[in-house]
Amino acid sequence: MLDALGRAEGPLTIEEIWEAVPDVGRATVFRTVKLLLDLGLICRVVLENGSVRYVRATPDHHHHFICGRCGSVEEFQHPPLDDTIRALAEAAGFRLTGHAVELYGVCPRCRRDEAPGP
Repeated sequence: MLDALGRAEGPLTIEEIWEAVPDVGRATVFRTVKLLLDLGLICRVVLENGSVRYVRATPDHHHHFICGRCGSVEEFQHPPLDDTIRALAEAAGFRLTGHAVELYGVCPRCRRDEAPGP
């Protein structure tokens, strides 16, 4: 399953993961995806339309830019953002155990493909 996610050109649904490993039962795919999430080997990505997909995780903490047109996911790191999130939590008296940031928009490729407006 990790190989299938690594080869994919974008994030995959559970169904797409299952199709990529035809010798594995569907219930096993669901259990394994949960285990891989718990181990931090894959990331859960929620697209702008609410659909859930999965990508192979990178070892460093990161966030995602998600294209609302093609569904592509780009990772980014921005330590000042992480510092701000920690400071906000501390100011609220909240003990932060983790965070995820997903920013939605239109990727450069889809922007190039857009027809010029009136």
